[in-house]
Amino acid sequence: MADTEKKPGTTAPAAAAGAEGAKKATPKKPATPKSGTQKKATPTKAGDGKTASKRKLPAVPESYLRKRKRRDLAKKAQLKAALREKAKNLRRRRVIFKRAEKYVKEYRQKERDEIRLRREARKAGNYYVPAESKLAFIIRIRGINKVAPKVRKVLQLFRLKQINNGVFMKLNKATINMLRICEPYVTWGYPNLKSVRELIYKRGFAKINRQRIPITSNSIIESKLGKKCNIICIEDLIHEIYTVGKKFKYASNFLWPFKLNTPTGGWRKKNNHYVEGGDFGCREDKINELLRRMV
Repeated sequence: MADTEKKPGTTAPAAAAGAEGAKKATPKKPATPKSGTQKKATPTKAGDGKTASKRKLPAVPESYLRKRKRRDLAKKAQLKAALREKAKNLRRRRVIFKRAEKYVKEYRQKERDEIRLRREARKAGNYYVPAESKLAFIIRIRGINKVAPKVRKVLQLFRLKQINNGVFMKLNKATINMLRICEPYVTWGYPNLKSVRELIYKRGFAKINRQRIPITSNSIIESKLGKKCNIICIEDLIHEIYTVGKKFKYASNFLWPFKLNTPTGGWRKKNNHYVEGGDFGCREDKINELLRRMV
């Protein structure tokens, strides 16, 4: 009975210690600020954001920066070169247009003079005989079978190596004698302006570095004949050949021998002369009608 009795004075301190432990174990709730006492967030300065972003950017390799700088410089140089080339082409086009206008006036004036002289001769009761042509167009009509060595050499000098090949030739004493030697193998005549223009525009090819290159732009002509002959466009080339100018030799050699078609309707008689109803020999201005059927 003595053991079960409660001792006075020992229960109060134990209860106090238990209460303190309970207070420490329970977490405190965060204090909610009152609406009147809430502080406003202070905005950050603009400079602080820039410095922060600069610090966050990764470092760029120096080699990449140099490469980018070189690329920018190359683009600027390329743009300047393109502008210079564009201005140069514009000036060149103006020069070409003026030359073409001058040639058209020259051709028209020559045609009017021919008409005037013919009318004056008719009024006076005479016949007008035009000046002999200085330009001829020669076409090979026969092959290589049973060709004499001398004839073969003349055809080689004329650059007529295949059937239906044609070339422009300046008529003088030497070329006329050569034509007499190879006459049974060629037909030739005096082309007019229309025939010359159609041949060069439709069948014209340039001879550059022993290669047959189509004439697709004036730059091809200018690169080959510009400095030497002052021929910068195709109209200059036509004018030089048609008028048989001082640089006719260079202009004619610049052109690859023309490769023509067999005339529509075929040849009549290759073994007979033109005046006998055949094909070979000189046909004067009738060559233009033949060229219409071959171009």
